[in-house]
Amino acid sequence: MKKTLFLLLSLFTSSSALASDIDIHHPYARAMPPGAPASAVFVTLMNKTDTDRAIVSASTPAAGIVELHDHIMDGDVMKMRQVPEIKIPAKGKTVLKPGSLHIMMFELRQTFTEGEEIEVTVNFKNGESQTFIAPIKKVMKGMKMKH
Repeated sequence: MKKTLFLLLSLFTSSSALASDIDIHHPYARAMPPGAPASAVFVTLMNKTDTDRAIVSASTPAAGIVELHDHIMDGDVMKMRQVPEIKIPAKGKTVLKPGSLHIMMFELRQTFTEGEEIEVTVNFKNGESQTFIAPIKKVMKGMKMKH
């Protein structure tokens, strides 16, 4: 019994939990029809520390390529662009949402069906990482974007 409890506690203090100074709120991935080439993950990240933090990469078993993205207006057209990092200010928050910062996934390895979920890992500039579960949800359509 004591060994089992010790093993469980060890799992909760593993490297994936080292970044616990960043709270993950309301994560979700965009539902996509079968055969869709890409999807995105959205989440609110809250930094409880006195030090700025930054996500420099992300990964998921659900996609072959994962990139950090933002949107810019180019004339009358909204375009996505890859960014090197997503900053989370000290004692502040960063919201990844449609039409703004987000985690973009290409070469999807599964159909992103509403009601299912995916596992996502974010990697921070300081070498720590954090894994969370993102439920798959339908997101409003209508925004036309170009890569």
